[in-house]
Amino acid sequence: MTGIFLGLHYTSDINSAYSSLFFFIREIFYGWCLRYLHSSGASFVFLFLFLHLGRAISYGSYFYNPNTWFSGIILFFFLMATAFMGYVLPFGQMSFWGATVITNLLSPFPSLIEWVSGGHYVYNPTLKRFFLFHFILPFLNCGFRILHLFYLHFLSSNNPLRNSTNNKIPFFPYIFIKDFFGFILILSLYLLQTHFGISSFSHPDNALEVCGLLTPLHIVPEWYFLCQYAMLKAVPNKNAGFIILLTSIFILLFFGEIRNLTTLCLLNNNGFSLSSFFSLSLSFLWIGSQFPQEKFLSYGRILTLYFYFLLMCILFSFLFCTVMDFFFMLLWVLSFGILFIWKLHQIHFVFLLIVLGY
Repeated sequence: MTGIFLGLHYTSDINSAYSSLFFFIREIFYGWCLRYLHSSGASFVFLFLFLHLGRAISYGSYFYNPNTWFSGIILFFFLMATAFMGYVLPFGQMSFWGATVITNLLSPFPSLIEWVSGGHYVYNPTLKRFFLFHFILPFLNCGFRILHLFYLHFLSSNNPLRNSTNNKIPFFPYIFIKDFFGFILILSLYLLQTHFGISSFSHPDNALEVCGLLTPLHIVPEWYFLCQYAMLKAVPNKNAGFIILLTSIFILLFFGEIRNLTTLCLLNNNGFSLSSFFSLSLSFLWIGSQFPQEKFLSYGRILTLYFYFLLMCILFSFLFCTVMDFFFMLLWVLSFGILFIWKLHQIHFVFLLIVLGY
C-alpha cells in the first residue's frame, strides 16, 4: 500500500526523481511516514525472510517439502530483484553507483547492458524500466507466495519433531494468541524504527543527489545484500564474481534434490555445519560493509570457499561432514594463523574470537 502512494507522486526521470522523492517527504501530508514505512518495511521483510530461511535449513524442510523449498527460493530471488530495483529509484549517490556496479556485471553478455539499461550506462530509460519492474514484480511475488502456501498446505508445515501429523492442537486460540503476540512485538519494533530511526539501515550518501563525476568513497548496498556483495568483492575477476553472486542463491535449489543427490543423507543435520553456516552469514554481513582493503578481501575469499563447503556438508552425509569439518577447521585456523603472523597489527578481534570459538 505504501508503494502505491509513493508511486502516485514519483517521477521516473533522472532530472526530477530525487526532487520528487524529497517533495513527497517534505510537502505531502505524512509523506515522510509513508516513505519510511516503505523503506523500513523492506528491511523488516528481509530480516524475517532470512530467519525463515534459517529455520527451514535447521529443520530440514527441504527434505520433506521440496516443492515448497523450490518455490521459496524462487520467491527469494524475485524479492531481491524487486528490492534492488526499488533501491535505485530514489536516485541518490549510492543508488546510482550501486546500479552502475550491478549493471556492469552484465558486460560478458553481448548488448545485454544496452538492452537492460537502454544505453551504455544508467540513464533515463534505466530508471523508467526499473520503476516499471519494481511496480509489477510485487504482484508476481504474490503469485509465488500463493504457490508457496499451496505446496506448504499440500503436505503440512515442518517442525523439529519432523512432520508429527498425529499430534496437533487447534489453531485457535493457542497458536493464534502466540502469533498475535509476535505480531504486536514486530509491529512495535517496526514503528519504533520508522518514527525514531533506531538503526540507520540506509547509507547516508544516498541522501545526496547524484553526481556522475563524484564516485563515493565506498559503494555499499543495503544490508540485506551485504552477504552477496562480500563474495562479489572477494573475487578479483568480474565474470567469476557474477557467477559466484548467482550461485550463492541458486545453489540452495540443490537442497530440494537432496534425496536424489545422495542415499547417505540423514534426517538430522550436522549441528556443527549449521552453526558454522549461520556464523558465516553474520561474518559476511560485517565484511561486506567494510572498505575493500586487503585484509577484508582475504577474509572474504577464505569464507567464500568455506560457504560452499558448508553447503556441501549440509547436503551430504553426517560422517562425511564430521571428518571433513575437522580437517577444514584445521585449514581455516591455519589460514587465519598465517594472516595473523603476516599482519599482526591489522587483524580484527572478531575473527580471532570466531577461530577460538571453533
